[in-house]
Amino acid sequence: MQLRPVTSLPLRLFQRGREVGPGVLLCVVLACVGVVVGTVVPVIGSVIPALVLGVGTAAFRTPHARLRPGIVYSGRFLLQCAVVLLGAKLSVDVVLDVGAASLPVMLSSLGICLLGAWVLGRVFAVERDLTILLGVGTGICGASAIAAVAPVIRAKSADVSYAVSTVFLFNVVAVLAFPALGHAFGMSPHAFGLFAGTAVNDTSSVVAAASAYSAASLGFAVVVKLVRTLMIIPITVVLAVAEGRRSGRGERLTANRVLRLVPWFLVGFLLLAGANSLGLVSPQCAAALSDVSVFLIGVAIAGIGLSTDLRAIRAAGVKPLLCGGLLSLLVLGTTLLVMALTGNFGI
Repeated sequence: MQLRPVTSLPLRLFQRGREVGPGVLLCVVLACVGVVVGTVVPVIGSVIPALVLGVGTAAFRTPHARLRPGIVYSGRFLLQCAVVLLGAKLSVDVVLDVGAASLPVMLSSLGICLLGAWVLGRVFAVERDLTILLGVGTGICGASAIAAVAPVIRAKSADVSYAVSTVFLFNVVAVLAFPALGHAFGMSPHAFGLFAGTAVNDTSSVVAAASAYSAASLGFAVVVKLVRTLMIIPITVVLAVAEGRRSGRGERLTANRVLRLVPWFLVGFLLLAGANSLGLVSPQCAAALSDVSVFLIGVAIAGIGLSTDLRAIRAAGVKPLLCGGLLSLLVLGTTLLVMALTGNFGI
């Protein structure tokens, strides 16, 4: 009897594969198209096309019930796996190499963004979950942060879709505007790398903006961007604790209960980052895992797009879009101000 679950595992896996396979395959196809579009037009990356295709497909024809399990599986589990794999590009050495000068800029912009999201969400009467997603997406790292936080707060697909669309819309604007701003302020390559890595969210958009400015700014911008990704961890843990308190009806949070609130994918993220710090992950493997992570995010976002209720998005109105735009401007202004105060324009 004890061996029965083990002996039945292959059959259960096969049945699960048959259940989710068709929906996952559809999401993979949409993600592949997104990769092609992102390769042709690097500014928009591969996630936005996957999202647009998912939403467009759902708007044209509601996915068949046979596809639903795989679509849900893609939008949740595969999304969490993508977050775990992000750890392959991070290490303690990377954090130290960025230097103390960059941390005040990143932390200040993040703090002001999260505070601004709380205030603007109340001013515009934006729904709580959508406000959180806009805040972390704008303040940390776009779709990756939204991917990490969405399952923790149990956000609706419509909120995730709206948040991703809003954050990436202003990322595209930033890619076009930031090089001109950098030249107007006379920033050095490293200064612009800090500026772009802090105030632009998606990695592909950071790379596009830094490349447009100068080749010398690219490496520094990517390092700053990767360090920003680390902020996913404390923010998600705090939100997990807060969500646990809300769902726990005011019960006291013991240490053991807090530990149980930590999502499994964040533990995996930390373990992989730690392995990378110890040199257990080769550069080739880290690059491959990073590519897989980006693709899985595209698959997951396609699934979220296919699950999107367009009526709910229309009901949300333009206020969340205004909130996201103001948050982007807030991050931009805070980054420039702290860079000026800390003497980082000429580094």
